[in-house]
This record gives sequence, structure tokens and C-alpha cells, in this order.
Amino acid sequence: MSKKTTVLLIITLLILGLSQPSSAQGPVTGITFGTGEQTGATVDTVRLMIFLTILSLAPSFLIMTTSFTRIIVVLSFLRNALGTQQTPPNTLLIGLALFLTLFVMQPVYSVIMDEAMTPFMAEEMTHQEAFDIAGTHLKGFMLKQTREKDLALFLRASGSDNVAEPMDLPLTTVIPAFAISELKTAFSIGFIIFIPFLVIDMVVSSILMSMGMFMLPPVMISLPFKILLFVLVDGWYLVVESLMESFI
Repeated sequence: MSKKTTVLLIITLLILGLSQPSSAQGPVTGITFGTGEQTGATVDTVRLMIFLTILSLAPSFLIMTTSFTRIIVVLSFLRNALGTQQTPPNTLLIGLALFLTLFVMQPVYSVIMDEAMTPFMAEEMTHQEAFDIAGTHLKGFMLKQTREKDLALFLRASGSDNVAEPMDLPLTTVIPAFAISELKTAFSIGFIIFIPFLVIDMVVSSILMSMGMFMLPPVMISLPFKILLFVLVDGWYLVVESLMESFI
């Protein structure tokens, strides 16, 4: 089984557990489509439709519960700071962010695969038990990256101020708190990235003004120097290293 398939199965399991009540252990009853093989075929068709619908929501769930948000926002800030417009292209940035996300989340997904997905597919545990184990590990990762202030905001909004342990919180409370924490962290990193490139723009702009070249856009002159600086300091290595270390 490939890593991509494994990740999608994990995400699907989590969404299934999040969207269904704990008592849902079998197909919905109350509507009779037939008997015997007809009923089984209908149930399998309905399950397939539900699975495909949930699978289509997997990208959104991936963005909201993993390191993808921080990584893609920082890479977007980096491109804007360089002023290279559409270089690197969006497809390349998203692909790089996706594989960095898989690298960062690999320890969490490996534990979920071993303790939840494999036993569930082997029918050694129920759907709800697998969801509880997977949700616990994923929640643990998100809580490590979530600020207490952001978590308290959604605790007050949901009326769950009396929760003793953060691990007892539902995913519907942890996920939005984790998302806004990731955005704040990404914007903080983006601000730091902008500083050296902003200095170059200011220096080039001042030199052009002192030379009387008011009609020459400073961006045209500063862009090669910003690219040169970024290459000389091995910028991609530093940015990726900082992103990965920020999740430790």
C-alpha cells in the first residue's frame, strides 16, 4: 500500500468517525429495498457513494489537521518577498508543501497506521475504537502546536470551560484552534523572511532616487540582488530546515 493511499485511508477513517455517531455500527434501517442479494447490493452501493463523498473532502481535512497550512503560507510569503510573481509556480509550491507535510506527519501517521488502521482493516477492532485511537494521536500533534489562547477562545465559544484535560476536547474544538495558531505562526515566520528583502528594496530605491532615476522601477533592479542573496545563503535549505524544526 502506497503512502498516498495510506494517508487517504487514515483521513477517511477520521472523517467517518467525526461525521457519524458512536452508536453507528451498521447500515441504516427503516427503508426496505429488497431481500437477500438485492439488499446487500444496495447497501454496498450506498456505502461506496458515502466513501467517495468523504474522500472528496479529504484535501480540506488534510489542510486543517496537518502541518500543510503553515508550510504553504510560509512558502507563499517567501515568493512574495522575492518578488518573482509566479516563480516558483503554484503547482510546485503545493507539491513541495504536500511532501513536506507527509515528512513532518510521518511519525504520527505511522503510529495511527499500526495502532488503528491495520487492526481495523483486519477486523480486530470496531470503527469507533479505531477512530478513538487515531483521533487521540492526531489530537496530540495538534495540541502541541496550538496556543492556549486560541484553544481558550473556542472553549469559551463551545461552553466547554470545565474540561479537565485538553485531550478530552473534541476534534471540532481542537481543529479550528489549531488552524488559527498555524496561521499566526506562519505569518510570524513570513515577517522574518520579508525583512532582508525589504532592506534590499529600500537600499536600491534610495540609490535610484539619489541618481535621479525616478522613472526606473526599483523592483527591476532589486530582484536580481534578492535572488543572488537567496542563492548565496542557500535560502531553500534554511527555510525548509526552519519549517521542519518549528514542529519539533
